[in-house]
Parts: sequence; C-alpha cells; structure tokens
Amino acid sequence: MSSTLTDTESSRTDREPGRRLLGGLNWLVARQHRTALLGILAVAVVGAGWLLYQRGKMIQVLEAAGWPDKELAQPTFSSGGVSLTLSALGTLPVILAVFLGAPLIAGDQEHGTAQLVTTQSVSGRRWLAAKFVWCYSAVLLAGVVLSVIFTWWWKPYRSVFSSRWSEGTIFDNTGPMLPAFCLFLTAAGIVIGLLLRRVLMSMAVTFLFAVFFEVAWGEVRMYLAPSRTLAYPLEADQPAQLNESYELDRWIGSADGHLYGWGLCSKTSEAASDACVKEHGIVNNVFEYVGFDQMPAMQWTGAGILLVATAALTAFALWRVSRRPL
Repeated sequence: MSSTLTDTESSRTDREPGRRLLGGLNWLVARQHRTALLGILAVAVVGAGWLLYQRGKMIQVLEAAGWPDKELAQPTFSSGGVSLTLSALGTLPVILAVFLGAPLIAGDQEHGTAQLVTTQSVSGRRWLAAKFVWCYSAVLLAGVVLSVIFTWWWKPYRSVFSSRWSEGTIFDNTGPMLPAFCLFLTAAGIVIGLLLRRVLMSMAVTFLFAVFFEVAWGEVRMYLAPSRTLAYPLEADQPAQLNESYELDRWIGSADGHLYGWGLCSKTSEAASDACVKEHGIVNNVFEYVGFDQMPAMQWTGAGILLVATAALTAFALWRVSRRPL
C-alpha cells in the first residue's frame, strides 16, 4: 500500500513542472492553435534554411566572377532565387495577418467557441490576452529569425543586390522592421476579426487593409529621418557620399543661395543653357537626400511607430472585450 502511494506521489511530482510550464488556459490556447503555431515554426525553419542556401549560392557566383576585385556589369546580380526571397519576405506580414490574425478571434466568435470558453470561469479579457501572447510570440520569433539572417546576408553584399536600401524589399525586411511589420499587421487582423466576427470577411478586409497600408507606408518611408542638403559646383562630379543616398529633390543654385528648379536651364541647345546659367548666376548643384548611414535610425523609428500602433490595437481589443462580451 505504502509503495503504491509513494509511486503515485512520485508520478504526480514528476508531472507538476509540466503543468506549471503549460497548463490551464495556456494549454488550451496552444492546443487550439497548434496547427498555426507549428506552421509558423516551419516557416521560420524553412525560411532560414532558404536564406542560408541563397546566400551561399550568391557567394559562389560572386567568387567565380572575381568580385569584389573585379566589378560586375549591371544588374550586378540576377537570380530568380533572390527575387523570390525578397517577394516572400515582403508578403510574410500580409500572410500572417490574413491567415493567423484575422481568424484568431473571428473563428471563435463565428463557431461559438468564445462564448463556450468565457462561460467556464474564464473572462473574455483573459482569453484574449492568452491568445495575444501566443500569437505575438510565434509571429515575433519568425520575424526576428528571418530578419536577422537576411540582414546578415544583405549588408556586406548590398552593392550587388538589384534593390537599393531605400526600397521596401530591403528596408522593410531588414533590421527591426520585419518583426515590427509582422506584429502590427497581425494585430490589425485580430482587431478586424474581432469587429467583423466572420472569418472570410475578416480575411478579405485584412488583406485589403494590409495592401493599402504597405502602399501608404512606401510614401512616408524615406521621411523617417531629417533630410540633408549638399551643394557642389555645377560642373563637378557628384560627391561620393551621394552614391548610396536616396534623392528627395534637387535644384540648381546661385552664388547668393537662391534655388531654382533642376530643369530651369535645360534648353534645347548648349548655347541657350549657358546663357541661362549666366543670366541667373547658377554656380551649384543642390541635392536634398537621405544617406545610407541614416538607415538604422530610420528603421528603429519606423519599428517604434509600428510597435506603438500594435500596442494601441491590442489595448483597444482588450478594452472592447471588457465592455462587450465575445
């Protein structure tokens, strides 16, 4: 008898740590969304392997071509694998928003799961908070892993990529931007699903919102840092510091600092152009630009904006659930 009791107590003791690690509501949420969570883990693992493979492939091609000692013709590097990689990374936040975020709560509301759970001594806010924690953790893991590896690949080889650092395919997929984008669009999908309460409708609206937001973000991306202005002599070569810069605007300027539109003296003949330059006293080219060295600060600023928006959406969802039952 005592032996049996001892064995039973021992087995209970052995299981207790497991219960503390994953029990109750956390276990229920993890089990309910295990397919989605495993899918995100698979995306992170397979995506990491693909990035490492493509990086190795690029290095082999470049070494065979004699780079960097030998300059490559433009476009510097052309590969279907690289194009596919950039496209896949760019669509990852949208996919997570549509297929994970939008159905997360809407599916529970549509099928009555939310009502069932929240009548079993679990509040709607607690249920939603548990889902947020699991969903955000999985999304953040995938975004960070893929962003770290892609940044490690891109940065030393950026000169041979066909996309410049200022384009969304690079700027939004490196550094903190990819994880922040994944979190924000997923949070937007969750809130849209919470409000619409229907899975298919929520997925469609989330997709449209994500596309609209990415287009709008592309218009403001290069204004995340203060612009710089550089003037250099009219007939001089472009300074090296502008080689990796993103041009916002350009002018021609007189000695007294007055700026004119770039095309002011673009006449049909060289003589007419020279006369225009003399008439207005033009002596300088003037560039307004954003430098490559500003990229990290711009990315952290952009990521901060997206994370604040994510926090606001999360707070709104929790507030709404506390005021209106699921």
